[in-house]
Amino acid sequence: MTPPGPVGDRFRRFRDRLAAEGSHRPQVSEERPSAASGAAAASDTEAAGGDEAASGRRGDLTTRRSAETSGRRRRRRGGGGEELRVPEAEFTSYYGRPVLKGPVWKWDIAAYLFTGGLAAGSSLLAAGGQLTGRPALRRAGRVTALAAISASAVFLVKDLGRPARFHHMLRVAKPTSPMSMGTWILTAYGPAAGVAAIAEVAGVLPRHGLLGLAGRALPPIGHAAGLLAAGTAPALATYTGVLLADTAVPSWHEAYPELPVIFAGSALASGAGVGLLAAPPAQAGPARRMAVAGAALELYGTHRVETRLGLLGEPYRLGRPGRLLRAARLLTVGGVAGALLGRRSRVVGVLSGTALLASSVLTRFGIFYGGVASARDPRYTVVPQRERVEARRTGMDLPADRAAPPAV
Repeated sequence: MTPPGPVGDRFRRFRDRLAAEGSHRPQVSEERPSAASGAAAASDTEAAGGDEAASGRRGDLTTRRSAETSGRRRRRRGGGGEELRVPEAEFTSYYGRPVLKGPVWKWDIAAYLFTGGLAAGSSLLAAGGQLTGRPALRRAGRVTALAAISASAVFLVKDLGRPARFHHMLRVAKPTSPMSMGTWILTAYGPAAGVAAIAEVAGVLPRHGLLGLAGRALPPIGHAAGLLAAGTAPALATYTGVLLADTAVPSWHEAYPELPVIFAGSALASGAGVGLLAAPPAQAGPARRMAVAGAALELYGTHRVETRLGLLGEPYRLGRPGRLLRAARLLTVGGVAGALLGRRSRVVGVLSGTALLASSVLTRFGIFYGGVASARDPRYTVVPQRERVEARRTGMDLPADRAAPPAV
């Protein structure tokens, strides 16, 4: 019988190597080889020589490695052995840049938030003094409202760069835009607060002549203007909270239910502080009630943003924003306690009013810097997005391979 040629030898060696590499453990055939196959195998072995022996050693090594891998897999399934874990994700971005473009606003916008709330709270205080016959409260509220709204205009124009940009905002009225609505609120509030404050000079005008006629006409005009300013004040106090929540800044956007509440409470607290500073204790009753209402709203709102938002509430608890909000909370509690316990003391009233004004400033700056901090850290953008995607995938009850986006 003619021995097999070299092509047949190479094919058999290749076939034997594939069989050895593809199995996790050696397989022994249960059939006995025939005499002819034994002779052919002997002939193949003699022809292969040293190459066949080397191939057999490589096959044995591959088999042992496959068996070890299979054993490790079985140990992991059974709970034994070392479990391999994927390393924690690092929230980095290209060239160290944040995921979001942070707000370009500076400290002047945080001051604008405070002065707008102060103007609104002062107009409400003035209306309360006007309706209850407390001239000291009315006068302090009207004058402070005019000064605060004038400061707000300065801060706003400084941020816009040119005064003409404010005028351009009046070309349209867009109810879905907080900036557009805020422009119209300021336009309605500013003249009313100015007329109400000017009416306070009627008492110093002469009684005769043209100035006397103006002095007699100003009080009723100021009365109507003061009520108009007070009617616009709630919108002025809260629209800035809606404006911040309408941005893509994570900790502002997610706190959309609480920011208007916080800003309304801060406005009432600042107006109450003006009343406690300017009015004698006998006329400060409305200011004390405003202080209680404002403190309740402010403390409730800040507690909610620190606890309800989960991860996105963290910027309000850490760093500079956390320190500002904690100090504001202490000042608010102290101011309300002094207003209620020191009703007959002028000194305690002044200290309580100062504490309430300071707490309003710190609250506005704490909320502002908390949002800026959340925009700078990619974690506050990436983690909530992943949680929302996972929640949608779970709610739709889709397999993981179908819910996950395709790999690129």
